[in-house]
Amino acid sequence: MAIDIQWILDDASLARHCADWRRLPFVALDTEFMRVDTFYPIAGLLQVGDGQHAFLVDPLTISDWSPFAELLEDQAVVKVLHACSEDLEVFLRLTGSLPNPLFDTQLAAGYLNLGFSMGYSRLVQEVLGIELPKGETRSDWLQRPLSPTQISYAAEDAQHLAELYLVLQPKLSADKHAWVLEDGAELVSNLRREVDPDLLYREAKLAWKLSRQQLAVMRALCAWRERQARVRNQPRNHIIREHSLWPLAKTQPDNLVALARIEEMHPKTVRRDGETLLQLIQEAAALPPEQWPEALPQPLPLESTALLKQLRVVGQREAERLQIAPELMLRKKSLEALLKSGYPNGPYQLPDNLRGWRRELMGAALLAALEN
Repeated sequence: MAIDIQWILDDASLARHCADWRRLPFVALDTEFMRVDTFYPIAGLLQVGDGQHAFLVDPLTISDWSPFAELLEDQAVVKVLHACSEDLEVFLRLTGSLPNPLFDTQLAAGYLNLGFSMGYSRLVQEVLGIELPKGETRSDWLQRPLSPTQISYAAEDAQHLAELYLVLQPKLSADKHAWVLEDGAELVSNLRREVDPDLLYREAKLAWKLSRQQLAVMRALCAWRERQARVRNQPRNHIIREHSLWPLAKTQPDNLVALARIEEMHPKTVRRDGETLLQLIQEAAALPPEQWPEALPQPLPLESTALLKQLRVVGQREAERLQIAPELMLRKKSLEALLKSGYPNGPYQLPDNLRGWRRELMGAALLAALEN
């Protein structure tokens, strides 16, 4: 069946359609974007599906996104997306807003035990029995005109995403439907919570091996790299490669020759930012001890693996009872944070990142497993 495709190419048309969409119970949303040499995604196309039509919004011809932002924030309209973390970045960059409430069809598939982290094509095949053509995701979405294949691919995404929602949503129990929306709200909340560049050193590889003085240098390097990536709109590794951060903080070179010898240090980085990096390292290294970060905890030892497996059993048991994909139950970060709160002898505390229904259904069982 041919898809009814409607183009939206100016502000007035977008405003009219947004007013129409806000009268619907849901809209399906998708984006096509480019992100090869940039920190932020560049929107090439937005797709909206209502179950009958596929609307293609050209972001290169739209200047007023306020009606679309109001649609995203309209609590009465469910926004349906699939595996949407990068789509959310596109919306935030374009409109300053994020979808709420958010129904992610990939999450819904997990809650219906169809599979975990299912790709869009596979889910469409599984649920709708439709085999989608090979993707156009790697094509140039900023070119104009778009090719007929690109247009067809984009329209199918919007159409079938709406159809997926209409099939999946009624199959969810009231609890599972609420959990899908709860997880969607957490995705949105995590993106709204902009990471403080001065705290990124905590996530740097091998940072736990550094002394407090070396951590002060690592903190300065990670924060500078993040801020420069945003200002220059370049990927972080174009500023300084990930593998260069630890040896920089560890050895603290004081001249350009030593800097150039750092592992994976790109010559272009030395030429462009070498003097700045040396000054940054010198200033951070000279901070008084009271301004050094606290030492970072060591990773859990290998012996803790057996305990982690016991905790996963709690999630697997509950997944079987509820008929949910087991991978959705307990996240690795939550289990590791729980173990770190008291390893090896306890007492243990439930971590802050174990929230909502997971904490309610499994929190007590997790603590009991550790006590035993």
